[in-house]
Amino acid sequence: MILSLAAQDASLARGTGLLAIYAFGLGLPFLLVAAFFPRLTGLMAFLKRHMERIERIMGLLLWTIGLLMLTGGFSQFSYWLLETFPGLAQLG
Repeated sequence: MILSLAAQDASLARGTGLLAIYAFGLGLPFLLVAAFFPRLTGLMAFLKRHMERIERIMGLLLWTIGLLMLTGGFSQFSYWLLETFPGLAQLG
């Protein structure tokens, strides 16, 4: 989507800027992990100990979201979220 948005922009500088910001946002988590990797060993050990439980919970969440999307419940949930928390509309 960002590539088509940048391609449709009349200004080359603005399109390039959009792509640069997108690339920075995509790469920032990797740079942060690389910078703070020695400090993350405790967190990594915790995740490794609990990986089976994490995988099961994530699988259940993925299955549930897929079922909601298939039945149309995901859209209803989205509308409910926007009605209950109108500030979320400002994020996207």
